[in-house]
Amino acid sequence: MGSANLEVFKFGLYLFVPVMALLHFGDPAWYHNHVLPYKDHLFPPPDRTYSKIPTDQTAIREELARIKADKLTRRMERDKELQAQSEAAAQSSKGWFKWW
Repeated sequence: MGSANLEVFKFGLYLFVPVMALLHFGDPAWYHNHVLPYKDHLFPPPDRTYSKIPTDQTAIREELARIKADKLTRRMERDKELQAQSEAAAQSSKGWFKWW
């Protein structure tokens, strides 16, 4: 068992660490310099978020149909790009011995 000096030191440390953490991390300047820029990396800006969530069944079905159509168009565009890239690669290479 420790002496009284050790107990006083532990008590002081137990009080000092949380208080200093509150003073350091609770500072508004620290928050604005470290938290807000990182928040912009994590979350999209409010103008890119969709805040009008459909509530009735027809609106939900319409929204799902719109999302599926957007996905389909993006997939078709991606497939066209991949096909164009593969055709360009096939035209540029003549086989294993393309340097002959």
